[in-house]
Amino acid sequence: MATWSAPGKVFLFGEHAVVYGKPGLAMAIQPRVQVTVRKARHPARPRSSYIQECFRETGVRGTVYVRSQLPSASGLGSSAAVTVATLSAINEEFEKGYTREQVADLAFSIEKKVQHGLASPTDTYVTSFGGLVLIRGPERLRLPPRNIPLVVGNSRVSHNTGKMVERVAREREVRPAMVNAVLEAIEAVTEEAVGALQNPPELGRLMNINHALLEAIGVGHPALSRLVLASRAAGAYGAKITGAGGGGCMIALAPKRARGRVAGAMESCDAQAIVTTIDTQGARREAHA
Repeated sequence: MATWSAPGKVFLFGEHAVVYGKPGLAMAIQPRVQVTVRKARHPARPRSSYIQECFRETGVRGTVYVRSQLPSASGLGSSAAVTVATLSAINEEFEKGYTREQVADLAFSIEKKVQHGLASPTDTYVTSFGGLVLIRGPERLRLPPRNIPLVVGNSRVSHNTGKMVERVAREREVRPAMVNAVLEAIEAVTEEAVGALQNPPELGRLMNINHALLEAIGVGHPALSRLVLASRAAGAYGAKITGAGGGGCMIALAPKRARGRVAGAMESCDAQAIVTTIDTQGARREAHA
């Protein structure tokens, strides 16, 4: 029996622009998915298509038990965390000998298959390695870890990443000059944010700018707007959509004294609030009780 866990992730800056080769800044967060795998000759078929593919790709058979602190389909990388944790547990239980890089690569290929080609390698890379990751085209650059305390607001509004990506693509076809200008502005904000990681008030201002730019290309949602405005009013330095938009989650960067108020403001908007910060471990082995 082997038990591994993997963290969720948020996009701090640059979502949607990364689709067009612009930089993005992602961070692993502390809520985790934990998966236990045990060898079995006649296991039941897993409910998750991601877990099914993990067993099929590795050519092994076993039982699986999942415990998750991450809401699903919310933009926090829960499917990537499930896939990476499952592969890591299979790797140990069946002595496959995969490296962490190989687990991340295989997890991405599985996500890409299950999501019909729409998956991003960012999610599986960040959940495998943890920390702060700067995305530049095909490159994934791990940055020195910073304590970036966040309050995540889950709007509980379901969204579809593929549809949001397609919406931006259509808007770009209709209004190429405008949308390309917005994407370039998001790029500038992301680049500036990399240099402001130790300056929370400035980082918050840049989050606010990034949020406005995301709304300008049509990936906002009334529920997310309410959470962003409520967070700022409660004392957050800044707040923005994280991920595809159109529902799902937003994040707020708040000083320690205001985090409780920000979380309460989110909950008053019927959202789930998660107070969290950076996870630097990535996928890790868990001891058995």
